[in-house]
Amino acid sequence: MLKIGDFSKLSHVTVKALRLYDQLGLLKPCYVDDFTGYRYYSADQLPQLNRILAFKDLGFSLEQIAKLLDENLPPAQIRGMLRLKQAELQRLVEEEQARLLRVEARLKQIEQEDTMPNYEVVLKTVEPIKVAAIRETLPNYPCIGRLYDKLLEYFKQHGVKESDYCGAIWHDPGYKESNVDGEAVISFEGEVSSTDRVLIYELPGVEKMATVVHHGSYNTINQAYAALPTWIETNGYKIIGSNREVYIIGGNEQDNDSYLTEVQFPVAKA
Repeated sequence: MLKIGDFSKLSHVTVKALRLYDQLGLLKPCYVDDFTGYRYYSADQLPQLNRILAFKDLGFSLEQIAKLLDENLPPAQIRGMLRLKQAELQRLVEEEQARLLRVEARLKQIEQEDTMPNYEVVLKTVEPIKVAAIRETLPNYPCIGRLYDKLLEYFKQHGVKESDYCGAIWHDPGYKESNVDGEAVISFEGEVSSTDRVLIYELPGVEKMATVVHHGSYNTINQAYAALPTWIETNGYKIIGSNREVYIIGGNEQDNDSYLTEVQFPVAKA
């Protein structure tokens, strides 16, 4: 028999780890001295220890390893646990590859501008939300402001209160100088029905939305839009729908530096 220290040296596993494996029932000493409490191991236990280390190297937790070491565990269940671990590792690899692309995009942006970017692009999931909306062909982009006035008047007439989501959806496939297809949306509290003018519906959620926050007036929001194409292209995405603007802090003035607007583009892997 080998003392725990000698077994630790032989196996290249710390004494602390061996004590933990004993505590969890993964690898019990073959003998414990009743008087001193010393743990003793046998060289015959090395194969069992190596199995523990092999499963640990695959990324299994000690609790999962305890199940895998169960001699009564059916082979089909062992295969199932390995396949789940395989899928988990594949997902982690994909997440890290996506993170690497984002780093490359940041480097490319810094190299192009020779400075740190003013805008941080964030990829996030947007949840669905119930809104009231008016969609019209507008003379230009700023004219969407009049649609919000109509929505607020509609809320007042029907005794409902506006909530905290206020945004615009731009449906044209590209930028236009005039005749802009715009939709104003506002969330609300209470119950109200659609009319010929106002549509009540659930604005769909988006699984992957590339977003950037613009701090400043609407007159300079094009700077936020300019930050998105490089990020989308470098990270291997494509735009798959109408873009949105969410007015976190906004108003009727076009040139107000205190405004906060989030520009959003739905994307998917190209």
